[in-house]
Amino acid sequence: MEVPNGPGPDGTMHLTVIHEDNHLLAVHKPAGLLVQGDRSGDETLVAAVGAYLKDRYAKPGNAYVGLVHRLDRNVSGLVLLARTSKAAGRLSAAFREGRVTKRYLAVVLGAPPAPEGELRSWLAPAGDAQGVTRAATDPFPGAKQALLRYRTAQRHGGLSLLEIEPVTGRRHQIRAQLALVGCPLLGDVKYGAPERLADRRLGLHALSLEFPHPVGGLPLTLTAPPDAAWPWPPAGNRRDAP
Repeated sequence: MEVPNGPGPDGTMHLTVIHEDNHLLAVHKPAGLLVQGDRSGDETLVAAVGAYLKDRYAKPGNAYVGLVHRLDRNVSGLVLLARTSKAAGRLSAAFREGRVTKRYLAVVLGAPPAPEGELRSWLAPAGDAQGVTRAATDPFPGAKQALLRYRTAQRHGGLSLLEIEPVTGRRHQIRAQLALVGCPLLGDVKYGAPERLADRRLGLHALSLEFPHPVGGLPLTLTAPPDAAWPWPPAGNRRDAP
């Protein structure tokens, strides 16, 4: 089902509900939509979902929306939200304790060192003045180790489509680690890509989550396929931003 969340750049941005039950809600977040509010005051996923739940269940007050993880504004894909405080606590613990398997699709410039493997590096805990997370192959003061697994799914010209599984959950981990090996995300000028995508989205999509359900603990796998604007295959999808 599609849920209006306010106009995006083309005036037609919508949310797609992937899964809904009494305890949680999973939606497809389009690139360009904030997950939670910032100083811009722009529309957010949390506000859109709250409005949807309030209307759908005729709640007299604001509906509870528990944020348990985030995606960067210009990343698309699956976002999981809790509908109760108990579910929020249990899902947050699952993320924190590494009991959630996250899978992404990434379109990168060039190709990683091998068709598949692991990337291990060290990342700063916060961004610099430009919001860039420092990454290095060796430890440095304050750094935390980051690990992700990847597999090359396809190649096209000078681009690669990667399947990514981050094992740790560091700030900008996928963006920083891929840039460190010379494969910045398509459109990610902050981490070394030469140009933006037209809609300022990044070549990164949160594809799926596997986790224990917060009530009962049964394993649940949710998937959000990329939307029509996803830049793969690359022909006709890459151009300079206006």
